[in-house]
Amino acid sequence: MDLSVVIVNYNVKFLLEQCLYSVSAAIADLSAEVFVVDNASSDGSIAYLEPRFPKFHFIQNKENTGFARANNLALTRASGKYILFLNPDTIVPGDCFSKCIRFLENQEEGGAMGVKMINGQGRFLKESKRGFPSPLTSFWKMTGLISFFPRSKTIARYYLGHLPEEQTHAVDALSGAFMLVKKEVLDKTGGFDEQFFMYAEDIDLSYRIIKQGYKNYYFPQTVIVHYKGESAQKDRAYVTRFYKAMNQFVAKHFTKTYSAFSIGFLNAAIWFKKNLEAIKRSITNPHDTAPRREKIFLQGDREGIKETETLLQHDPEKTLTKEKEQADKIILCQGDDFPVDRMIDYMQAHPGPTYRIRMKGSAS
Repeated sequence: MDLSVVIVNYNVKFLLEQCLYSVSAAIADLSAEVFVVDNASSDGSIAYLEPRFPKFHFIQNKENTGFARANNLALTRASGKYILFLNPDTIVPGDCFSKCIRFLENQEEGGAMGVKMINGQGRFLKESKRGFPSPLTSFWKMTGLISFFPRSKTIARYYLGHLPEEQTHAVDALSGAFMLVKKEVLDKTGGFDEQFFMYAEDIDLSYRIIKQGYKNYYFPQTVIVHYKGESAQKDRAYVTRFYKAMNQFVAKHFTKTYSAFSIGFLNAAIWFKKNLEAIKRSITNPHDTAPRREKIFLQGDREGIKETETLLQHDPEKTLTKEKEQADKIILCQGDDFPVDRMIDYMQAHPGPTYRIRMKGSAS
């Protein structure tokens, strides 16, 4: 078996549907298996998706066990030479997996790799390549100084801002949104540390891979879409979990290296940032208006556009427009004349609008 793809889902069945259609195309020429671990979703994800993807392996947890534990559950059943941890809110081009495997095969010292990611507006996601969040590196990020010196090798260390986005590099930390790891490496490091319920588990695994003498690579020769954060609820629980994970990582890996003062100073910065984010999210906009029908512009494959038009006819919250500039959202319709790689090129060439992708045959 060449590849095992592991995806953890929580209440994002429609985003996951598009992801699985793209994965199906990307594994067409590979010996591959796909595991979807559902963390007790309440949106009927398994019932909706399992009949549409009968060749994939669906595992349904009775409770939300967290990202790390759910991934590890599938890892115990995976038989691929390479393991890909993939988020459900991603879209991959057809040649993505084969390109990545060929690259990692040729890196004897390579343990894992990530790719260039763009968000739903076609813009580069800085977490595609990251440094380890040491106390000082984290401090620059927490204080916001990183935004004033985005290319500094020191201050912008968290996002490795000094490394060009279009060049392949050995990096510190990879994103769990797309993390391809050699199985032989995972046999040595183990899977994700389950003390991390959600967030920082990818940084922790990246750290342990390097500790075993391997390298992690950022590989921009293939690009994926990651609708960052859309598989996570942006509420107070999210804020608490994120910054708790940062604290856990620092406590696990840096307490023996840095003084108690520097660790305490960083934890104070994390506490301040967490509470500031919580306050921001608790404030509602008094000028919010009543929801209106969303204007949709369709771009892409001709047959795909026709199929999407039929779906949208039954959606009372959306209306089609022929004026792209007036649209609230642009749906890129995949098909033979408009494959995923062309969609991604289009998004990068025209960044800014809110994009969605509808894969051919999708019911959503």
